[in-house]
Amino acid sequence: MPNVLFICGKARKRSPTAAALAADQLGFETDFAGLSNDADERLGAEQIEWAEIIAVMEKRQLSRLKQQFGSDLKGKRILCLDVPDNYEFMQPELISLLTQKLRRVSTNSFKSGK
Repeated sequence: MPNVLFICGKARKRSPTAAALAADQLGFETDFAGLSNDADERLGAEQIEWAEIIAVMEKRQLSRLKQQFGSDLKGKRILCLDVPDNYEFMQPELISLLTQKLRRVSTNSFKSGK
């Protein structure tokens, strides 16, 4: 199973929820981080090095990730889950949305390594 890193803005709601779900439902090794300077768990190069797959929540975060860590991303599979920032940590609606996204992505990208 791949090491999957989930990234959002502040690492308070979406990415920790996604990491917990992917670990619990899919058995993946997971971690999470945020791109904002005031993130609870600020993204570092060591997390990117550890990850085989990196999943960001929004397209703008993908852009920021590439700006901040472009050279560290070589050879990484990067996905955008398109999950807006309107949810609380472990909110049932967020869990439902992420469960759908993770199932679809796991059958196509996570397991095949695409």
